[in-house]
Amino acid sequence: MATARPVLRRSVSSAAIYAREGRVLDVACGTGRNFRSLTSASEVVGIDISEEMLVHARNELGRLDLEGTVQQMDAQALDFPDDSFDTVISSFSTCTFPDPIAALHEMDRVCTPDGEILLLEHRRSDAAPLARFQDWRAESHYEKTGCRLTHDPLSTVEQAGLPVEDVSTAFFGLVTTIDVIPR
Repeated sequence: MATARPVLRRSVSSAAIYAREGRVLDVACGTGRNFRSLTSASEVVGIDISEEMLVHARNELGRLDLEGTVQQMDAQALDFPDDSFDTVISSFSTCTFPDPIAALHEMDRVCTPDGEILLLEHRRSDAAPLARFQDWRAESHYEKTGCRLTHDPLSTVEQAGLPVEDVSTAFFGLVTTIDVIPR
């Protein structure tokens, strides 16, 4: 998977590059890897369920000298008022949320109506050999990591009833970026 890292980095950057100004929420921010693409935001707020990950995310905010905070929070019950953020981003997360539709509804709720929700997700590959490998590993991968290896993030967004502005895939269909228009 080492060959995927540059592709994934470019994908994260391309998804986050539109989040140049205003308040940006990074849902399931993990260690704060997206923060380096958000240096023009007026404020970056990262949330994650894991306090251990947030320790690294706090360090990343400080290292980049970004205005912002990180908080431990459940993506399915965001503790922010409606229309709080100009842009909401999330990377490789809908596959791990117990209820990804609830998390997407929360992202929609806290994003301003003229804002944007940018998702970077993995999915079942378009390449048959990779897809078969993913199918073979799906159950054990979920048991080990809590990640649904073969989920379909676009279908999840559609099930949430959110309008999609743009979708693109990369790396044999393993990586998908989805630009969602808040309601």
